[in-house]
Amino acid sequence: MEIEDVDEVVPIAATSILNPWSRDMLLGEVAHPFSHCFLICREEEDVPLGFICFRNVGEESELLNICIDPMHQKKGLGKRLMEFYIDFCCQKGVKKYYLEVNPQNIPAFRLYQSFAYQEAGKRKNFYQGKYDALLMER
Repeated sequence: MEIEDVDEVVPIAATSILNPWSRDMLLGEVAHPFSHCFLICREEEDVPLGFICFRNVGEESELLNICIDPMHQKKGLGKRLMEFYIDFCCQKGVKKYYLEVNPQNIPAFRLYQSFAYQEAGKRKNFYQGKYDALLMER
């Protein structure tokens, strides 16, 4: 993802119920020196269907956001982004992976479990100051 892609990604990011990223948040992440942000697009067009953002520091990576346009969910795109993410990080020498997820987001939780993430704790009031986040690691 490049800075010029952000305006196309904002509507997708806004669909996240508990943790929508703003334009400024996306711009900040794209510009951050430890961040990696990638798009998944329709093959025949350069129309973003989703994105993933993560930060790598040494042998560790934190998944910050993965979001698929609701019109294109349940088609395996999230799985493809996760496969790309794990492969990309493995090539960079990452050995430990972290993320937070809303425990009520069962599809996301199951996706992460399918990639060998395990529960590691909770963050109280993480989402909107009132919903807990489940910490997971791989």
